[in-house]
Amino acid sequence: MNREKDKRWSRREFLNRAALAGAGTVLGLRSEPLAGEPPPETTRLRLAQSTSTCQAALYVAEELLRTEGFNDVTYVKQPGTGTYKSLASGEVDISVTFVAPFILELDAGKPIVLLGGAHVGCLELFGTDKVHSLRDLKGKTVAVTAMGAPGHIFLAAMLTHVGLNPRQDVRWVTHPFSESVRLLADGKIDAFMIVPPVTQELRAKKIGHVVVNTTVDRPWSQYFCCMIAANREFVKKNRVATKRAMRAILKGDAMCALEPERSAKLVVDKGVTSEYDYVVQMMNELPYGKWREYDPEDTVRFYSLRLNEAGMIKSSPQKIISQGTDWRFLRELKKELKT
Repeated sequence: MNREKDKRWSRREFLNRAALAGAGTVLGLRSEPLAGEPPPETTRLRLAQSTSTCQAALYVAEELLRTEGFNDVTYVKQPGTGTYKSLASGEVDISVTFVAPFILELDAGKPIVLLGGAHVGCLELFGTDKVHSLRDLKGKTVAVTAMGAPGHIFLAAMLTHVGLNPRQDVRWVTHPFSESVRLLADGKIDAFMIVPPVTQELRAKKIGHVVVNTTVDRPWSQYFCCMIAANREFVKKNRVATKRAMRAILKGDAMCALEPERSAKLVVDKGVTSEYDYVVQMMNELPYGKWREYDPEDTVRFYSLRLNEAGMIKSSPQKIISQGTDWRFLRELKKELKT
């Protein structure tokens, strides 16, 4: 990182300018809540913090959340699939992460509600020279961090989409990201699905090759990868707070597109990763700031169909949508945060 160039604004200075100038003028985002809008029912907000940097909007939004009236903002570190369980239990109020595991939780009757989309893409399938398409995974060894983890669920949906049976046609093994990188380099696994910043690291080190990039490859690039979700009871009791939190997160999402370098610095400062250059690269690659351009309901329908076909859920897409989504806040914010 260029240290001279790193004479940056403080977090507060950056976000205040972002809200008042960059986001307000360039992206049409208001710097303050609408006049006359009541204060949030609670000033405490708990968000999940994972090791994936693609949820950058959540971290960039910290000071914006404070301007929305949350004076007690806490990021709860979550290992693996912990975000989904913590949202269901109420340990975490709201978060942003991969949509498919949320659908599994909703199918199981967990009290989670999907509120809107964050961004498209972020997951990539890396493989050895033996793998050049999804169908090439038949009979191959595929690594995931855990069964039921986002990478596993996403790849199972992808395999089903191309006619393979994810339960029978591949051999699943579980390893931490760092171990999977080594095993792929040594040819001891054939493929694994990965998230930023490891995707950028593998490309930089030329370990394996990209088989599927969900940011650009259809049909995956047509649907949200990560969505905003909340604990259902939190939403029920705190409708104003829910809308205010969403507004801050969507502004943070816009800021990742508008100011990738400074946004990346905030992610590093939060302790999510130390790989600043990889985070900047990710922000330039992912379509942040385009949450209006994709339909969250289409996303839920698409992944519900794939997961149903894979035998991973029993509920119909319409049941998942009717019982597990609430788009009213998104509709209101689309009108308020005009481009």
